[in-house]
Amino acid sequence: MKREQPIIDFHCHFPVKGDWFPDYTMPGKVEFDSVGSRNHGEIWRKAFNFPKQQPPGTDLEMAELWIEDLNTKGIDKMVFVSGGGNQRLADIVKLHPDRFIGFAHHHPDVEHAAELLETAFREQGMKGYKMLGPLIDTPLDDKKYYPLWEVCDAYKAPVLIHFGLLGADGGMPTAVNISPFSIAQVTRDFPNVNFVVPHFGCTKIEDLLHLCWTRPNVYVDSSGSNQWMRWMPYQLTMEDVVRKYVETVGPGRLIFATDSSWMPRGFAEIYLDEQRKAFQFMGLDDEEMHQVFYGNAARLLKLT
Repeated sequence: MKREQPIIDFHCHFPVKGDWFPDYTMPGKVEFDSVGSRNHGEIWRKAFNFPKQQPPGTDLEMAELWIEDLNTKGIDKMVFVSGGGNQRLADIVKLHPDRFIGFAHHHPDVEHAAELLETAFREQGMKGYKMLGPLIDTPLDDKKYYPLWEVCDAYKAPVLIHFGLLGADGGMPTAVNISPFSIAQVTRDFPNVNFVVPHFGCTKIEDLLHLCWTRPNVYVDSSGSNQWMRWMPYQLTMEDVVRKYVETVGPGRLIFATDSSWMPRGFAEIYLDEQRKAFQFMGLDDEEMHQVFYGNAARLLKLT
């Protein structure tokens, strides 16, 4: 399939067997007394008509399934921000280097984190750094993390940091680094590093808008179903959020993404359709649409 407009999906996860983020400690499973509670995961799956998730095969098998899916749906490139560790993801990317792009995703508190990040950029071909803010216990503006930002500055590599809610049942509604304000000082001290906040801010939309207002090096990605909008205390729709970001941040700092991962769903085409429609109805011209769905990502990844 050939699309009229090229597409880079800036935020996906390669579905490996085992831990996608092996250096992070995820919240353990909790058995709640859930009588009377809705099955929100199943409601989400049925609402988008997604098939049930299947266990992943080998990395080679999953890579071939992904390439077939990208070809069928006309997607040019995928950025995998996790994949079982830096070296493992580097090996996966090498299977299809013209279509796959990988990000380093080790925890910033692991031993020699800055050296590992430099190795990821210099030797493993990683193009950015992915972090999970709520799972990092030390404030991100702590000076112990500055060597990481210095490496990103040296290699002009973007940093993608999840803020806001993380997980569903038993997940994290609060944490030291739950808000994009966690990097307010860092983004000022490293003005040449581009930071990307996914999911339109994921419940922290006000904080993200204020950060973007004061920090031109902060970008926003649109990834996922963005079901967090339904849990806000005021009415929000995709068009509401897109309108607000287009009117303020502007199309030059907005990046299309889906948070796609598992098979047999593959690339979540319905997210693309919903977002493209919302952006188009905002009156973006062809060049601005190209920026959001390809150009901004290509610039940050140094593809052009």
